[in-house]
Amino acid sequence: MVQQTSEVTLGSLDYYVLGVVIILVLVILVVVLYNRIYLKRATEANIRQKEQNAHLALVLQAGRLRIWKYFPAARQYLFLSEEGTVEQHYSPLDFSLFFDRADFDKLHATILDICEGKMNTAVVTLANNTKDDAFLRHYEVTLSVDRRNSKGRVMSVFGIQHDVTDEYRRLQSVNQLLMRYHTVFSSSLIDMIYYDSNGVLRDLNDRACQSFGVTDRDYVLNNNFLLKYNPFFADVDIQSMTNIRTSAIVDFHNFKDPTYQLERFGLEGKKMYYDSTVNPIRDSKGHLQGVYMAGRNITEMVDSYHRQKQGAEQLRKVNENIRQYISNINYALRISDIRTVNYYPGSFTLELSDNISQSQMKLSQLRCIRLATMRFRRTVSSVLNRMDHLSPYNIDVNIETEIRDKKGRQIWLMFNMVPMHDDQGRVVRYYGLCRNMTDMVETENRLAVETRKAQETELLKQSFLSNMSFEIRTPLNNVVGFAGLFNSPHDEADEASFVDQIKTNSNKMLKLVNDIMLLSSLDANMVEYHKDFIDFSQVFAAHCQMGWSNANPEMKTIIDNPYLSLEVNIDEEHLGMVIEKLCWLSVQGRTQGYSKARCEYRRGELLITIEDNGNGIPDEVKEHLFDRMSANNDTQTYGLSLPIIQALLQQMGGAIEIDSKMGQGTSVWVSLPCEARTIERKLEEITSNTTENILL
Repeated sequence: MVQQTSEVTLGSLDYYVLGVVIILVLVILVVVLYNRIYLKRATEANIRQKEQNAHLALVLQAGRLRIWKYFPAARQYLFLSEEGTVEQHYSPLDFSLFFDRADFDKLHATILDICEGKMNTAVVTLANNTKDDAFLRHYEVTLSVDRRNSKGRVMSVFGIQHDVTDEYRRLQSVNQLLMRYHTVFSSSLIDMIYYDSNGVLRDLNDRACQSFGVTDRDYVLNNNFLLKYNPFFADVDIQSMTNIRTSAIVDFHNFKDPTYQLERFGLEGKKMYYDSTVNPIRDSKGHLQGVYMAGRNITEMVDSYHRQKQGAEQLRKVNENIRQYISNINYALRISDIRTVNYYPGSFTLELSDNISQSQMKLSQLRCIRLATMRFRRTVSSVLNRMDHLSPYNIDVNIETEIRDKKGRQIWLMFNMVPMHDDQGRVVRYYGLCRNMTDMVETENRLAVETRKAQETELLKQSFLSNMSFEIRTPLNNVVGFAGLFNSPHDEADEASFVDQIKTNSNKMLKLVNDIMLLSSLDANMVEYHKDFIDFSQVFAAHCQMGWSNANPEMKTIIDNPYLSLEVNIDEEHLGMVIEKLCWLSVQGRTQGYSKARCEYRRGELLITIEDNGNGIPDEVKEHLFDRMSANNDTQTYGLSLPIIQALLQQMGGAIEIDSKMGQGTSVWVSLPCEARTIERKLEEITSNTTENILL
């Protein structure tokens, strides 16, 4: 019984061991199978990874791309290899050495903006420090967030660097080509006009603007001006055109079609001759790309040809007139007792004739000298000597001869001769006229005494009339001239300038007429004076400023008024006129320096001083400053102002004095007796006077 149980137990144990062995075998088989499957998948994954890396390498190589990262925490840049592994670490300073400093600063600032969350992506363009074929390499970097931590903070920034050097080169080449095109197009010596394929005007150079009268080039280009609106090419079919040569004549006087928009070209009322070539530009398929037109305005050339024809006809008429003129001259010489004179230095011979075509009398030098009276023989010898030495100047001389006329008078001859030159500019002879001046000399001698007596008075009158005629005629001519411009072709924008000139010159002429009338009234004692107490300290500055109102802005004007109040009994109107005229004279014709006016009341007299640092007045001019009939040759024109000022002051009981030195300026003192009722000086003036008295 016991033995049977033991056998059963041993059998169960064998089955247990067998089961364990089977399980172990199965486990081993599963592990082996799993390893094989894992290794196979790992191998396949490696193969796929290598394929992807190869693809990435091809993409990076084909696109000329580089990948790098920036880690804000470590402040480091990491270049990645084509397999995605770290290639090299760089600090910001080392990384900046690869690029232009300014461009890297812009790149780094953009990265910081991404790290601060101001943007998620950005594109930055920067240049490399190295050159390729003398050209800087350029890169376009696309920046984006690579990784954030759990708090959303940027841990790294991903940068894809794209080499765009070739694009930059192409862009530069295009820009240079465009620059050459615009340079050639704009600087061409003929008119250049470009229309696009739709016949819309796109460009024209300065010569074309000048030919077509275009004053506003941008206006014409911005308003889509069409080829069909150009009167010279309106009949050309732009789509089917070929290279053509045109010569057109357009008379815009009768051109009424408004569709041509002539006002854009300023062609109204003109007649133009124009020669041009029209060249369509087509692509390889024959499609129209645009139209270039080159031409020139030949109006002046045609007009010149017409003028030449007219000139030939006029020349024929002139020749006929010359022949008639010579005949008239010969007749005039015969009846007026005038002779033509030729002197030939080579043969020392003087020829006289009453006919410009032939010689009638020949005289040697010795004979010429002996025909003159004793006191003129030296003069004749000197004149002949000058001509023998081929003097380039004209010969004008009066000679008293030993020959007597029918009345027994010694004949006076006037010689007027000019040098005649050959093709090389050398003097070959002298030609002129010999005129009998005996009657004129006798008349001059009889009138010499009377002339000397009336000379001074006549000179003064002529000077006065000449000055007044010039002063009136100059503004009057300007008024008439600018008024006449309104009836001639002109730009409406210039009309304001015409009106301004007319007003200015009318005012000048009116002022001159007023001065003449005022001077006449003063001479006739017709000017009435009205004295009244006024605060002169309040009106002095106003009168000075009125006189300086037309002064150059660069001029410095100074008013020295030491009074708060100065009530004096004067005629303000006429004294103010004196002040204004003196202030005006002190700045007349000057562009720099100063003019200073001062007033002072002392012992019953009002004293006014006008000073300036101008060029001064010459001594010969100072003697005639107050002479209304003297011609003033100084650079300043005083006109009638000073005679008027002197007459006004004399009639008011005052006086005027002028002191001037060349290069140092001019000082004018005016004194006028008057009664003062109130005198109140300014505080600083009182202090200055007190200090001065103490020192004295």
